[in-house]
Formats: sequence, C-alpha cells, structure tokens
Amino acid sequence: MEALISNISGLTAIAAAIMIGLGACGTAIGFGLLGGKFLESAARQPELVSMLQVKLFVVAGLLDVISMIGVGIALLFIFNNPLLTTAINLAKTVAH
Repeated sequence: MEALISNISGLTAIAAAIMIGLGACGTAIGFGLLGGKFLESAARQPELVSMLQVKLFVVAGLLDVISMIGVGIALLFIFNNPLLTTAINLAKTVAH
C-alpha cells in the first residue's frame, strides 16, 4: 500500500510538471505568433497601431490566463490530490 501511495505522489509531481511546462511552451509559442503578426500588421498599416495594440494586450492577457489555469490545476493536484487522499484513506481502513 505504501508503494501505491508513493507512486501516486511521484506521478502527480510528474503530471504537474508536464502541465506547467506544456502550458508555458504553448504560451511562449502564442506570444511569438502574436508579436510577429502584430509587427507585420503595424508595418503594413502604421495608422492602425493604436487599435491593434489594444487588441494585442487583450489577446496577451487571454494567453496568460491559459497557462495560469494550468498552474492552478497543477497546484491543486500537488497540494490536495483526491487520488492520494483516497489511497491514504484506503490504507487506513485496511490497516485497521
């Protein structure tokens, strides 16, 4: 039973690291594409830069939210893992 609990803890840490890492990679790719398209459109039509800049910041905020949701879910599983709680409760009932 202790091996099961340690496996759940270890795999939860790996899953959280993957969630945070992939969220960061996705956000970085999104910011790269967003910045590139903004520079292309600003060079093509300089009179629209102020309007495009507002839209750039809105989309940048949405990109940040995606990775922050991933971090929140990863922290939830690290600090309050329902699978680990179930395994610990099962171990307590089996021990008694």
